[in-house]
Amino acid sequence: MEALPKQPVNPETPLQLLLFVDKRPSSGERIRQIRHCLKELAAEDVYELQVVDVSEQPHLAEHFKIVATPSLIKIHPEPHQTLAGSNLVAQLKIWWPRWQRSIEEYQSLIERGTVAEVASLNQIQSIAQSAEVIRLSDEIFRLQREREELQSQLQFKDQLIEMLAHDLRNPLTAVSIALETLEQLGHASKQEIVCSNPQLMGQLVRHARMQTKAIDRMITDVLQAARDKSAELHIQPKELELGHLCLEVIDRLREQFQAKFQQLKTDIPSDLPKVHADRERVRQVLINLLDNAIKYTPEHGTIEIAILHRTTQKVQVSICDTGPGIPLENQKSIFEERFRLKRDEAKEGYGIGLALCRRVIRAHYGQIWVDSEPNHGSCFHFTLPVYRSIRST
Repeated sequence: MEALPKQPVNPETPLQLLLFVDKRPSSGERIRQIRHCLKELAAEDVYELQVVDVSEQPHLAEHFKIVATPSLIKIHPEPHQTLAGSNLVAQLKIWWPRWQRSIEEYQSLIERGTVAEVASLNQIQSIAQSAEVIRLSDEIFRLQREREELQSQLQFKDQLIEMLAHDLRNPLTAVSIALETLEQLGHASKQEIVCSNPQLMGQLVRHARMQTKAIDRMITDVLQAARDKSAELHIQPKELELGHLCLEVIDRLREQFQAKFQQLKTDIPSDLPKVHADRERVRQVLINLLDNAIKYTPEHGTIEIAILHRTTQKVQVSICDTGPGIPLENQKSIFEERFRLKRDEAKEGYGIGLALCRRVIRAHYGQIWVDSEPNHGSCFHFTLPVYRSIRST
């Protein structure tokens, strides 16, 4: 199969043709037939024929919008014209008289020195040069895409570090409290510990161990996500009692509620269906949302937690607070990476945690959104799929 010449096409050649073929065995015979027909119709110095294999130069086929092979294109004089199909020789013989007239008109214009035609002549480039421009353009586009992807990955890894720092605070605080308590107990005599707190030592050790495992899980998941080019969270959904998990999280954060004298209201039905979700990931979402509710609800304020069997396929969790609320124009943006409300720029708040919550819920094919009015608090809602057991018949 012929390749395009590296040297420019002779601009004095009045008729320039491009023949697109593929690697089928019949292509060689097609080329021979076209060349033979052209020799019968005109002298070789009247035309120039270039053969292109579409598999070797697909960018050219795309440029000329080739949908079938073989195809013969008249690229000069303009306008372009495409002949396609198995009867190219017959079509070429039909169109040749018109092409001959266009060649004569073109040569006449050149002889008269028509400025427009001379300019057009000077602009004639070989198909090889045009193909190279197209190839380089495609290469530049590919490199730009790779650059954008690399920048996105670097930005994502930065966000992962921030997420990790944000989510490690709770378990690290719990471990620190447990260790401090154990240290204080260590100063007491064994008899005092046994008499006054027979089970306290074991509870503290178990609590510290549980929190340490949670920290290890977070670090492992973040490292795994950082290695993932698609930046998608990996979840392991299983049958889950969502109501029980919610009560566990509430119990874990009870001291934080009490520290601000906040009233906690719950509406968790006992007959909720089980959901299909990753227990630790959902725990992460609940902790993030409740932690934000505690932060933004003033002392003696109210926080409400409700779970609703919304449809036969979804369960909805709602966490509402009596905090300052979120401006309407920011209610969609708060789930974006690194977004911060102006009032929160100098402190922790909605941002990294909410972005992670959205990623987790979307990984479960659920939805997460907020209803809020300034000075009237906020309600965060998310949905999870109902667990469907598969029974053999």
